[in-house]
Amino acid sequence: MPKSPVELTEAEWTIIKAVWANQPCTAPLIQEKLETRTRWSYSTVRTLMDRMTAKRLLSADKAGKVTLFNSLVTREQAQRSELRYTLKHAFNGALTPMVQCLLDAEDLTSDELDKIEALVKARKKHAANSILK
Repeated sequence: MPKSPVELTEAEWTIIKAVWANQPCTAPLIQEKLETRTRWSYSTVRTLMDRMTAKRLLSADKAGKVTLFNSLVTREQAQRSELRYTLKHAFNGALTPMVQCLLDAEDLTSDELDKIEALVKARKKHAANSILK
C-alpha cells in the first residue's frame, strides 16, 4: 500500500469506488458498472486503471487472458488523505475552522450531532489516558 498521501483525481475516485465494490474485478466489468453514469468507453476505463496501477493505487494480476484489479488503497486511507489535503489547503492546517465549516454547512440531525459529540468525548478520553501513561 502507498506510504505517501493518496491523491486521487475525480476520475480516479469514480474508478476506485467501483473497484472497492467489485474487487477483484476486470476493466470491462468496471466500464459496465460506470457506463450509464460516466459514458466512458472501455479504453478510457482501462487507461485510467492502468495509470492507477502505475501509481500503486491498484494491483493488476494476469489470470490467463484476463487482468484482475484490486485496490491497494483502503477507503479510510483515501478519505484521510483527502481530508488532510483539504485541511492543509483550504484551512491552513487549522482543524477547528474546518469542523465549524462542516457543522455550519450541513443540516445535521440531533442523532448525527449526538454521534459527533460521542466521537469527541471518546477522543478526549483517549487523549487524557495517553497523557497519564
